[in-house]
Amino acid sequence: MTVSKSSLNSIPTCYATVSIGTPNTPLDQKLKAIADAEFQGIELGFPDLLSFASKNYDKDVDAQDFDTLCDAGRKVSIMCEEAGLKIVMLQPFSNFEGWPEGSDGREDAFRRVEGWIRIMKTVGTDMLQVGSTDSPHALSSISHLASDLQQFCDLLATHGFRLAYENWCWATHAPDWKDVWEIVQKVDRPNIGLCLDTFHTAGGEWADPTTASGLIEREGGKEALEKQFRASLENLGKTIPKEKIYILQISDAYKPPSPLNAEPDEQGLRARGRWSSCLRPVPFDGGYLPVVEVAKAVLETGFRGWFSMEVFDGGPDGQDQDWKDMGAYAKKAMRAHERLLEEAAADP
Repeated sequence: MTVSKSSLNSIPTCYATVSIGTPNTPLDQKLKAIADAEFQGIELGFPDLLSFASKNYDKDVDAQDFDTLCDAGRKVSIMCEEAGLKIVMLQPFSNFEGWPEGSDGREDAFRRVEGWIRIMKTVGTDMLQVGSTDSPHALSSISHLASDLQQFCDLLATHGFRLAYENWCWATHAPDWKDVWEIVQKVDRPNIGLCLDTFHTAGGEWADPTTASGLIEREGGKEALEKQFRASLENLGKTIPKEKIYILQISDAYKPPSPLNAEPDEQGLRARGRWSSCLRPVPFDGGYLPVVEVAKAVLETGFRGWFSMEVFDGGPDGQDQDWKDMGAYAKKAMRAHERLLEEAAADP
């Protein structure tokens, strides 16, 4: 499918609240920076809701104190309405699928589902982002993973809510777009679709933060890598129905100053997870991933839905930044969005 420039004019723009400032930055300041940059919506990050609630009620609010979080969510909903921002999605719900029957992890996962559905109702969003599990305890059977997600979808469906399933490139069982798409098809529910991401696609199939080159190193060298990655993107563009893509998240990645240790850290987080947490700038600002190519492949499906900036920009050294001017950063993100569409279009 040809990607014409005129077809991209109506693409709505979104910005993740976790991608500007820090969890301690007042949420109203984040919303103002995002709105002033003329984004139309936000992904409401759970860490920001938790921080807002703790400050608002002058106590450390527990992540499962859903009564307090819902009260805070009502206030956030009003703030977003006043700022002219739609709450597109609540995120990120992690480590849901794959827990063994009767395990504490499974009990906790379903308890969180009930609480997060309550939050969705109070903030006024109909979409929940669920990342593919990175738990080492998750069962690997596709049928088991799909069965869990079927139950999740059915709980969401009673409220008219949708599940946006995202491949996290360090996940234990579904790190690639092909993996989550296989699972979504197995789930076979009308209210599940994909949350695709330029970082997770290129960062999982093309780049590798543990090598000196920053690329996946395999037999045949870079030429073979490029050929395989192009084939994957072409397959994506031809395979996934546009209505099964709910949102596209946008970010680039810095090449790490030195290769990351390939072994999980003390918390069990794999190299790509550590890379993701602080080395993801907006496109065209020092990163090296083929972001335009990924975006173009998604557009070739016919998708013209939400493009959302989800970056974790600690600077090229990953040591974070002072965030003195969030407004300028948000406007830089909007310029990157506009340039991304410009470069992804196939014709004038």
